[in-house]
Amino acid sequence: MPPSVASAPVAETVVCRGERFRLYLDPETIARRVEAIGRAISEEYAGRRPILIGVLNGAYMFLADLMRSVTIDCEVDVLKLSSYGAEKVSSGAVTELKKIDAEIEGRHVIVVEDIVDTGLSMQFITDLLKELKPASVKTVTLLHKKAATRPELGLTLDYVGFEIDNLFVIGYGLDYGQLARNLPAIYILDEDEPLGEG
Repeated sequence: MPPSVASAPVAETVVCRGERFRLYLDPETIARRVEAIGRAISEEYAGRRPILIGVLNGAYMFLADLMRSVTIDCEVDVLKLSSYGAEKVSSGAVTELKKIDAEIEGRHVIVVEDIVDTGLSMQFITDLLKELKPASVKTVTLLHKKAATRPELGLTLDYVGFEIDNLFVIGYGLDYGQLARNLPAIYILDEDEPLGEG
């Protein structure tokens, strides 16, 4: 099991920015799913050397554990976008804050996201990377809020860790105003109803 999700006591509830969150996905559940995705990528890309492009800041923990689960040669790069700021719901405006450094023309690219919400960020990234003429672009996300994804985008996600309701989540790289990324598990806002779609 990757070090970042090693067995340790995990709190059933946490408080972040004055709001209570309850445990949703424990470290062992996350680890099993990440390892399964890593195996699937290793099989699909056998004989090739894909480059995994993580989306900062949220995907860093998932990206690290996923790479440790991939058994074939691979490379890594990162880019950084902003669509949430300090809010709970995506603003819908995507801004590129850091470009990738790698040359990806003719390469097999796998975009690694922590969460796909509206789908605008993932669409923005894939469109951006396709302009650089890679051999292929596929996508992996740890979490997918299917109900929040805009159907008109026609977005295809190649690897999905968990389909979740339209809930606000923190932990395992996911933040609330930059806090809670260091939690080893994923927590949801302790409310009876999902957040309204925004």
